[in-house]
Amino acid sequence: FQLQASGGGLVQPGGSLKLSCAASGFIFDAYAIGWIRQVPGKEREWVSCISASGDSTYYADSVKGRFTISRDNAKDMVYLQMTSLKSEDTAVYYCARRAICMKRDIGYFSWGQGTLVTVSS
Repeated sequence: FQLQASGGGLVQPGGSLKLSCAASGFIFDAYAIGWIRQVPGKEREWVSCISASGDSTYYADSVKGRFTISRDNAKDMVYLQMTSLKSEDTAVYYCARRAICMKRDIGYFSWGQGTLVTVSS
């Protein structure tokens, strides 16, 4: 069971980036998928979550209005479109699954390798 995040990179403040999360080894459309980020040396921060069907989405206040989560259950993929990026968005971004969304970093599992997003001029 694995979730693999990709799409990170270096972007200037105010720029955009789209992350992807590829799933394998489990029934994808039975699980909510969340994005959680971590700055080295700091606690993880829950960012966003999308329900199994894709009908419900949730965002941390720090990214609301700037980030959009979506999923394609036919392709076993989840995306995080990030716009108006700020330096404080710099982190390693991970995707993980949960039975239902929770707006905290609790109970998510099947973490894979994250993808580094660096927002800097």
